[in-house]
Amino acid sequence: MGLDNVNNILLVLSGKGGVGKSSITTQLALTLSLQGHSVGVLDIDLTGPSIPRFFGIESSKVRQAPGGWIPVPVHDGQTLQNHHPTSTDPAESARQIGPLSCMSLGFILASRNDAVIWRGPKKTAMVRQFLSDVLWPSLDYLLIDTPPGTSDEHISLLETLLKNTSSPTAPPNQLAGAVVVTTPQAISVSDVKKELNFCKKTGIRVLGVVENMAGFVCPNCSECTNVFSKGGGEVMAREFEVPFLGSVPIDPAFVMLIEEGTRPTYPAGTVIAGRDMSVETNQDVGKQDLLVDKYRSCSLAPMFDAIVSGLVNDVRSRK
Repeated sequence: MGLDNVNNILLVLSGKGGVGKSSITTQLALTLSLQGHSVGVLDIDLTGPSIPRFFGIESSKVRQAPGGWIPVPVHDGQTLQNHHPTSTDPAESARQIGPLSCMSLGFILASRNDAVIWRGPKKTAMVRQFLSDVLWPSLDYLLIDTPPGTSDEHISLLETLLKNTSSPTAPPNQLAGAVVVTTPQAISVSDVKKELNFCKKTGIRVLGVVENMAGFVCPNCSECTNVFSKGGGEVMAREFEVPFLGSVPIDPAFVMLIEEGTRPTYPAGTVIAGRDMSVETNQDVGKQDLLVDKYRSCSLAPMFDAIVSGLVNDVRSRK
């Protein structure tokens, strides 16, 4: 089984669509890689597989091998050069990153514009095949990006995972838990509460709640405005007595990074999580053109560095 090579499985869940689960999954994966972990991303959103687009590997296809599929590599483990040679910020220094690979239905479809018109049983069979037939390399973390709600894919996912993780060959406590994503508005929070209830009923440990789109990082000044209010996710986390991991704003520079591959830049005076994001980057280093390297320049990177450090410590403490 490919999952036998995975030490920890993290689910990214939400009871509502459009809250940015794939965006959160992408940044968790990039940050885990930057912290030196080997990472895999499994996209089981069958009707809207967006992980290939987020990682800039839409044109890639999976390869068949004896016994299953080989996931698509995003980058290999390697050493990134100094991001800014004169900076004393550890985030700018040279670092060893872990390998990152992905699996998604988007790699199998003939065209990204093809509609997936499947009934429940076929979705269930596809999810089970993803969990059994993908030949993952040795991974520290496998992130599973799920569709919204608590439907066929979720039930099939949990049934298969619980069966696999109870196998004597699986690492202990392999299913580490779930990260639940919401946005600050009351209508979103009310839907995401259903996902927390789903986790409670099915016995999935909630590692924490991320409040996405909790502000807007202006590309023309150093301000971050709470256009969709703020705090709904934190209140919900307290109500359900689960950890609150943090609030993540909308950053147009991150959108440009994903859509066009442009390294983020910010006006002078932009300070996020105590880090000056307006420091000029070394243009020669930028020629590496790795998504993970460009992401280090994003205002969201220091936020996710803190979120992921907390998650890793939590997972390790329960091993």
